[in-house]
Amino acid sequence: MSLQPIDTAKLCLRPFDIWHDQWMLLTAGDFARGVYNTMTVGMGAFGSIWERHFAMIVVRPSRYTYDLIDSFDTFTLTAFPESYRPALEYLGTESGRDQDKFIHAGLTPIACEKVAAPAIAEAELIVACRKMYWADINPKNFLDPSLDRKFPKKDYDRVYYGEVLGAWGEEKYIKGFTPAQRREPKPGRKVM
Repeated sequence: MSLQPIDTAKLCLRPFDIWHDQWMLLTAGDFARGVYNTMTVGMGAFGSIWERHFAMIVVRPSRYTYDLIDSFDTFTLTAFPESYRPALEYLGTESGRDQDKFIHAGLTPIACEKVAAPAIAEAELIVACRKMYWADINPKNFLDPSLDRKFPKKDYDRVYYGEVLGAWGEEKYIKGFTPAQRREPKPGRKVM
């Protein structure tokens, strides 16, 4: 796909949609060294903190990508059209410890201009990040006790904040693009 650079101040996302409905791939490691993995993420945030644009993601310690994101300084987030849903479902349920998930999913890792972590050629949006903070979820801090039920194995996520160093995407991800051309909500979703 032909992606254009996006000034991070002009990056335009539907935050609830991109995480909850569309999903993204988190890729960590080092492309040049051939050590990397990807996983589907359906939770996260984009925003501003400490005068920097950031992406926040969460990873459970049981995931292979957890080891890689802990070991390397950068990661990428990539978004895809709906036609890639089966690949994202596969990448969210299978481990990359003993297999090349990219081959099975039919996706192509590529070098990313601003970071060592790879991007994915078929993406419609690429966001390159450098880790700047992490914290482990502490179940004692849940103000809503029902949230603890999301962790039946008590394998609490680690939260990573990454400074957004660069973004590339289709026009629909650029502020000022015609709203009628943005991604429409999934059929069957109630729109208020």
